[in-house]
Amino acid sequence: MTTRLAHATAAMGVGILATLVGVAAGHLVAGLTEPAASPVLVVGSTVIDLTPTPLKEWAIARFGTHDKTVLVGSVLLGVLVLAALAGLLARRRFAYGAALLLALVAIPAGAALTRPGAATSDVLPSVVAGGAGLAALAWLTRARIREERRPAGSDGPSRRGVLVAAGTLGIAAAAMGGAGRRIASYRSRTTVVDLPAAADPAPPFPTGLDGRVPGISGFRTPTGDFYRVDTRLTLPIVDVDSWTLTIDGDVDQEVTFTFAELLAMPLVERDITLTCVSNEVGGTYIGAARWLGVRLTDLLERAGIDGTRADQLLSTDVDGMTISTPLALATDGRDAMIAVGMNGSSLTREHGFPARMVVPGLYGFVSACKWISRITLTTYAEQEAYWTRRDWATDAPIKISSRIDTPRPLATVQAGRTVIGGVAWAQHQGGIERVEVRVDGGAWQQARLGPSAGNDYWRQWYLPWTAEPGRHSLAVRAVDGEGDVQTAVRATPFPEGSSGIQEIVVNVA
Repeated sequence: MTTRLAHATAAMGVGILATLVGVAAGHLVAGLTEPAASPVLVVGSTVIDLTPTPLKEWAIARFGTHDKTVLVGSVLLGVLVLAALAGLLARRRFAYGAALLLALVAIPAGAALTRPGAATSDVLPSVVAGGAGLAALAWLTRARIREERRPAGSDGPSRRGVLVAAGTLGIAAAAMGGAGRRIASYRSRTTVVDLPAAADPAPPFPTGLDGRVPGISGFRTPTGDFYRVDTRLTLPIVDVDSWTLTIDGDVDQEVTFTFAELLAMPLVERDITLTCVSNEVGGTYIGAARWLGVRLTDLLERAGIDGTRADQLLSTDVDGMTISTPLALATDGRDAMIAVGMNGSSLTREHGFPARMVVPGLYGFVSACKWISRITLTTYAEQEAYWTRRDWATDAPIKISSRIDTPRPLATVQAGRTVIGGVAWAQHQGGIERVEVRVDGGAWQQARLGPSAGNDYWRQWYLPWTAEPGRHSLAVRAVDGEGDVQTAVRATPFPEGSSGIQEIVVNVA
């Protein structure tokens, strides 16, 4: 390596290390104040908001629940590329490198101040990141310049100074980044709250097919396995003792409820399946759980909505994210609720602690506001929610659908007696009446159904199959209680949910 290239490489390393020090310092301060304001995370959140819908859907389909990790990694990679350039500029003239570093800091600072529900203090992590990064850049640049001016062949204090500076800052960056991550994780740990028993409990939960059909989805989805799809890179930190839910807008009177006041109201318990609109045909962004909460209509009656002209419930979470729900559908008699419990325990932070909205039969993007703090009765003409502004549907009933869990696509199964099984759902559409399976394009065969836990809950199904050696295609469709058959017309998730028949290929040995 030539001397010029070696010096340039070292200068880029100086810029990268200085920037990592700044990022780590900012992350530490964010962990102590507001984790979402961490410089890389706040830029990532802004990128999410600015990303076109087709690209978002591609990322979810491609990376699944790892889409956020890929995004943060991409943002950090871009930052480090510019950091390397800052190091090169600083070697030529420190002011140039410092200016680029400050420009890098200005981006998250501006993003932090323009986020929904932003506070002035949210800029603090970026300010600290800028100060720490500049200090590190100055120290390392001075040490590098002294090293470059050292006579050839000497091994004096200059080289040791560079190594000491780089080592010290590397350790500091690792320590601050690790501490910030641990602090944020500690602050966002799940808080378990003792919940009262339901005044209107759900019926006894039936025994599903879990043990009888290997590979089939559990009749109830464990909380830890329940899907999570949202725009957040960090979980909100909510103090249950200071949290409140306000109902305002076109109501007779604005009302506010504390968490304790919610728990003092009559609670209902229901078995409900939730589905994300990003769920592809045969996808996994669906889960079934037992929810505990206050009927949404009970809360709205406290505010008074008899004379309202509103057609929308505009829900806002603790950080300003908005979701719209059609008022007519939320109050048509279905078991819509503000849930405080899930599967016999309080909500986890991942799933909306301390309270979230649950409206059966509607995709989550119009019905499942997590970390909810406000419900505003308004009209679609007056106010647009996050997804409405991005041209997603306003009324988004969940489509009849079904999924093959076993055998898996492209799996190799042994010839002979086996089973095809999975789940089907038709929330708030009379439930699942029957499920049919087709093998190799033949006639539709009626599958056997597992027990029912209500029309708003999915249903397990299975079909005994004598598998013969070779390559086979398997397809499934569902029919709801009103006689409607799952459509074979293919549609992508945008703008109102996917549709089509799942068909997989398996090999029989």
